[in-house]
Amino acid sequence: MNWLAKINLRVVTERLGPFKSAVFLAAIIIICLFTGYRVGNYYHNFQVATLAQQKQRLDDLYHQQAKQVARIHTLEVELAVEQLANQHAQATLKQRADEHYQVKKQLAFYEKVMAPEKAANGLVIDNVKINATSSPEYYNFQVTLMQQLLKKRYAKGYIDIEIIGSLNNKPSRIKLKDISTLVKKDLSFSFKYFQVVEGDFTLPANFIPEKIQLSAILTKNKWQKYQKLNKTLPWILE
Repeated sequence: MNWLAKINLRVVTERLGPFKSAVFLAAIIIICLFTGYRVGNYYHNFQVATLAQQKQRLDDLYHQQAKQVARIHTLEVELAVEQLANQHAQATLKQRADEHYQVKKQLAFYEKVMAPEKAANGLVIDNVKINATSSPEYYNFQVTLMQQLLKKRYAKGYIDIEIIGSLNNKPSRIKLKDISTLVKKDLSFSFKYFQVVEGDFTLPANFIPEKIQLSAILTKNKWQKYQKLNKTLPWILE
Protein backbone atom coordinates (compact mmCIF):
# COMPACT_ATOMS: atom_id res chain seq x y z
CA MET A 1 0.00 0.00 0.00
CA ASN A 2 3.08 2.28 -0.19
CA TRP A 3 1.96 3.52 -3.60
CA LEU A 4 -1.02 5.27 -2.02
CA ALA A 5 1.34 7.24 0.19
CA LYS A 6 3.20 8.46 -2.90
CA ILE A 7 0.05 10.01 -4.44
CA ASN A 8 0.14 13.79 -3.88
CA LEU A 9 -3.16 15.49 -4.66
CA ARG A 10 -1.46 18.86 -4.92
CA VAL A 11 0.88 17.61 -7.59
CA VAL A 12 -2.04 15.99 -9.45
CA THR A 13 -4.00 19.25 -9.27
CA GLU A 14 -1.05 21.28 -10.55
CA ARG A 15 -0.44 18.91 -13.46
CA LEU A 16 -4.07 18.36 -14.51
CA GLY A 17 -5.57 21.62 -13.53
CA PRO A 18 -8.54 22.28 -11.26
CA PHE A 19 -11.21 21.18 -13.77
CA LYS A 20 -9.54 17.98 -14.84
CA SER A 21 -8.65 17.20 -11.25
CA ALA A 22 -12.31 17.61 -10.28
CA VAL A 23 -13.38 15.43 -13.20
CA PHE A 24 -10.75 12.85 -12.28
CA LEU A 25 -11.84 12.86 -8.66
CA ALA A 26 -15.52 12.62 -9.67
CA ALA A 27 -14.67 9.70 -11.98
CA ILE A 28 -12.86 7.93 -9.18
CA ILE A 29 -15.83 8.49 -6.87
CA ILE A 30 -18.26 7.27 -9.53
CA ILE A 31 -16.12 4.17 -10.18
CA CYS A 32 -15.96 3.43 -6.45
CA LEU A 33 -19.70 3.96 -6.09
CA PHE A 34 -20.45 1.79 -9.13
CA THR A 35 -18.06 -0.93 -7.95
CA GLY A 36 -19.56 -0.82 -4.46
CA TYR A 37 -23.06 -0.93 -5.94
CA ARG A 38 -22.25 -3.90 -8.15
CA VAL A 39 -20.52 -5.77 -5.35
CA GLY A 40 -23.32 -4.99 -2.95
CA ASN A 41 -25.93 -5.98 -5.55
CA TYR A 42 -24.07 -9.26 -6.14
CA TYR A 43 -24.01 -10.09 -2.46
CA HIS A 44 -27.63 -8.97 -2.14
CA ASN A 45 -28.67 -11.33 -4.94
CA PHE A 46 -26.55 -14.08 -3.39
CA GLN A 47 -28.24 -13.54 -0.04
CA VAL A 48 -31.70 -13.46 -1.65
CA ALA A 49 -30.98 -16.73 -3.50
CA THR A 50 -29.59 -18.30 -0.33
CA LEU A 51 -32.65 -17.18 1.66
CA ALA A 52 -34.93 -18.56 -1.06
CA GLN A 53 -33.11 -21.89 -0.97
CA GLN A 54 -33.28 -22.02 2.81
CA LYS A 55 -36.97 -21.09 2.71
CA GLN A 56 -37.65 -23.81 0.13
CA ARG A 57 -35.69 -26.32 2.20
CA LEU A 58 -37.60 -25.26 5.32
CA ASP A 59 -40.91 -25.61 3.45
CA ASP A 60 -39.87 -29.10 2.30
CA LEU A 61 -38.97 -30.05 5.85
CA TYR A 62 -42.31 -28.75 7.13
CA HIS A 63 -44.08 -30.71 4.38
CA GLN A 64 -42.16 -33.89 5.29
CA GLN A 65 -42.91 -33.31 8.97
CA ALA A 66 -46.61 -32.91 8.21
CA LYS A 67 -46.57 -36.15 6.19
CA GLN A 68 -44.75 -37.97 9.00
CA VAL A 69 -47.20 -36.63 11.60
CA ALA A 70 -50.11 -37.76 9.42
CA ARG A 71 -48.44 -41.16 8.98
CA ILE A 72 -47.92 -41.46 12.75
CA HIS A 73 -51.57 -40.62 13.38
CA THR A 74 -52.63 -43.21 10.78
CA LEU A 75 -50.40 -45.85 12.39
CA GLU A 76 -51.74 -44.97 15.83
CA VAL A 77 -55.30 -45.44 14.56
CA GLU A 78 -54.36 -48.74 12.87
CA LEU A 79 -52.64 -49.89 16.08
CA ALA A 80 -55.71 -49.02 18.14
CA VAL A 81 -57.92 -50.91 15.69
CA GLU A 82 -55.54 -53.91 15.76
CA GLN A 83 -55.50 -53.87 19.56
CA LEU A 84 -59.30 -53.79 19.68
CA ALA A 85 -59.46 -56.61 17.12
CA ASN A 86 -56.90 -58.59 19.10
CA GLN A 87 -58.84 -58.10 22.33
CA HIS A 88 -62.01 -59.17 20.57
CA ALA A 89 -60.26 -62.22 19.09
CA GLN A 90 -58.83 -63.18 22.49
CA ALA A 91 -62.26 -62.82 24.08
CA THR A 92 -63.77 -64.93 21.30
CA LEU A 93 -61.05 -67.57 21.68
CA LYS A 94 -61.57 -67.66 25.43
CA GLN A 95 -65.32 -68.04 24.91
CA ARG A 96 -64.76 -70.83 22.38
CA ALA A 97 -62.29 -72.53 24.71
CA ASP A 98 -64.80 -72.39 27.56
CA GLU A 99 -67.51 -73.77 25.29
CA HIS A 100 -65.15 -76.49 24.08
CA TYR A 101 -64.29 -77.39 27.66
CA GLN A 102 -67.97 -77.58 28.62
CA VAL A 103 -68.75 -79.74 25.57
CA LYS A 104 -65.87 -82.06 26.42
CA LYS A 105 -67.09 -82.32 30.00
CA GLN A 106 -70.59 -83.17 28.80
CA LEU A 107 -69.24 -85.64 26.27
CA ALA A 108 -67.07 -87.27 28.91
CA PHE A 109 -70.10 -87.50 31.22
CA TYR A 110 -72.23 -89.19 28.56
CA GLU A 111 -69.37 -91.48 27.63
CA LYS A 112 -69.12 -92.47 31.25
CA VAL A 113 -72.85 -93.23 31.33
CA MET A 114 -73.21 -94.83 27.91
CA ALA A 115 -69.75 -96.38 27.57
CA PRO A 116 -68.27 -97.03 31.01
CA GLU A 117 -65.44 -99.02 29.43
CA LYS A 118 -63.98 -95.68 28.26
CA ALA A 119 -63.48 -94.42 31.81
CA ALA A 120 -61.78 -96.08 34.75
CA ASN A 121 -62.63 -94.83 38.25
CA GLY A 122 -63.27 -91.34 36.84
CA LEU A 123 -60.00 -91.33 34.87
CA VAL A 124 -60.30 -90.05 31.30
CA ILE A 125 -57.74 -89.84 28.51
CA ASP A 126 -58.51 -86.27 27.53
CA ASN A 127 -56.06 -85.67 24.69
CA VAL A 128 -53.24 -87.37 22.79
CA LYS A 129 -50.83 -85.42 20.56
CA ILE A 130 -48.05 -86.71 18.32
CA ASN A 131 -45.59 -84.11 17.02
CA ALA A 132 -43.00 -84.63 14.31
CA THR A 133 -39.51 -83.19 14.81
CA SER A 134 -36.84 -82.02 12.40
CA SER A 135 -35.07 -85.37 12.78
CA PRO A 136 -36.38 -88.15 10.52
CA GLU A 137 -38.61 -90.74 12.22
CA TYR A 138 -38.20 -88.95 15.59
CA TYR A 139 -41.44 -87.92 17.33
CA ASN A 140 -42.71 -86.37 20.55
CA PHE A 141 -45.95 -87.32 22.29
CA GLN A 142 -48.17 -85.70 24.90
CA VAL A 143 -50.94 -87.48 26.79
CA THR A 144 -53.35 -85.44 28.92
CA LEU A 145 -55.16 -87.32 31.68
CA MET A 146 -57.92 -85.93 33.89
CA GLN A 147 -60.35 -87.01 36.60
CA GLN A 148 -64.11 -86.49 36.55
CA LEU A 149 -65.01 -87.56 40.07
CA LEU A 150 -66.51 -84.87 42.28
CA LYS A 151 -64.60 -86.15 45.30
CA LYS A 152 -61.19 -86.61 43.80
CA ARG A 153 -58.39 -88.71 45.17
CA TYR A 154 -54.98 -89.00 43.64
CA ALA A 155 -55.06 -91.20 40.54
CA LYS A 156 -51.84 -93.17 40.36
CA GLY A 157 -50.53 -95.44 37.67
CA TYR A 158 -48.72 -95.36 34.36
CA ILE A 159 -49.41 -95.27 30.64
CA ASP A 160 -48.41 -97.67 27.90
CA ILE A 161 -48.32 -96.95 24.16
CA GLU A 162 -48.31 -99.18 21.13
CA ILE A 163 -47.91 -97.98 17.54
CA ILE A 164 -49.98 -99.98 15.05
CA GLY A 165 -48.98 -100.00 11.40
CA SER A 166 -47.04 -101.93 8.79
CA LEU A 167 -43.41 -102.97 8.77
CA ASN A 168 -42.01 -104.10 5.42
CA ASN A 169 -45.57 -104.25 4.06
CA LYS A 170 -46.71 -106.52 6.91
CA PRO A 171 -49.02 -105.67 9.84
CA SER A 172 -46.99 -104.80 12.89
CA ARG A 173 -47.33 -103.45 16.43
CA ILE A 174 -44.44 -101.71 18.16
CA LYS A 175 -44.34 -101.09 21.90
CA LEU A 176 -43.09 -97.79 23.22
CA LYS A 177 -40.45 -99.47 25.37
CA ASP A 178 -38.86 -100.90 22.18
CA ILE A 179 -38.48 -97.52 20.43
CA SER A 180 -37.79 -95.19 23.36
CA THR A 181 -35.38 -94.76 26.24
CA LEU A 182 -38.27 -93.92 28.58
CA VAL A 183 -38.69 -96.10 31.64
CA LYS A 184 -41.84 -96.86 33.64
CA LYS A 185 -41.12 -93.99 36.02
CA ASP A 186 -41.14 -91.54 33.08
CA LEU A 187 -44.58 -92.80 32.06
CA SER A 188 -46.07 -92.77 35.56
CA PHE A 189 -48.76 -90.35 36.71
CA SER A 190 -50.03 -89.19 40.08
CA PHE A 191 -52.54 -86.37 40.06
CA LYS A 192 -55.76 -85.12 41.56
CA TYR A 193 -57.18 -83.07 38.68
CA PHE A 194 -55.10 -83.55 35.54
CA GLN A 195 -51.58 -84.34 34.36
CA VAL A 196 -49.65 -84.32 31.10
CA VAL A 197 -47.30 -87.22 30.40
CA GLU A 198 -44.88 -86.65 27.56
CA GLY A 199 -41.83 -88.15 25.95
CA ASP A 200 -40.27 -89.10 22.62
CA PHE A 201 -39.59 -92.14 20.49
CA THR A 202 -38.01 -93.15 17.18
CA LEU A 203 -39.82 -95.30 14.62
CA PRO A 204 -37.99 -97.69 12.29
CA ALA A 205 -37.32 -96.12 8.91
CA ASN A 206 -39.43 -98.72 7.06
CA PHE A 207 -42.37 -98.57 9.48
CA ILE A 208 -45.61 -96.87 8.37
CA PRO A 209 -47.74 -95.83 11.40
CA GLU A 210 -51.52 -96.04 11.12
CA LYS A 211 -52.89 -95.98 14.66
CA ILE A 212 -51.77 -95.38 18.21
CA GLN A 213 -53.14 -97.45 21.07
CA LEU A 214 -52.87 -95.86 24.48
CA SER A 215 -53.46 -97.63 27.78
CA ALA A 216 -53.78 -95.87 31.12
CA ILE A 217 -53.26 -98.39 33.94
CA LEU A 218 -54.40 -97.60 37.47
CA THR A 219 -52.27 -99.62 39.88
CA LYS A 220 -53.90 -101.23 42.88
CA ASN A 221 -53.49 -99.51 46.24
CA LYS A 222 -55.49 -98.61 49.33
CA TRP A 223 -57.62 -96.03 47.56
CA GLN A 224 -58.05 -97.56 44.12
CA LYS A 225 -58.36 -100.91 42.46
CA TYR A 226 -56.50 -102.11 39.41
CA GLN A 227 -58.11 -100.85 36.22
CA LYS A 228 -56.99 -100.41 32.64
CA LEU A 229 -58.34 -97.78 30.26
CA ASN A 230 -57.67 -98.26 26.53
CA LYS A 231 -58.04 -95.75 23.74
CA THR A 232 -57.17 -96.24 20.05
CA LEU A 233 -56.64 -93.20 17.85
CA PRO A 234 -55.66 -92.69 14.22
CA TRP A 235 -52.08 -91.60 13.59
CA ILE A 236 -52.41 -87.83 13.12
CA LEU A 237 -49.47 -85.47 13.49
CA GLU A 238 -50.04 -82.10 15.10
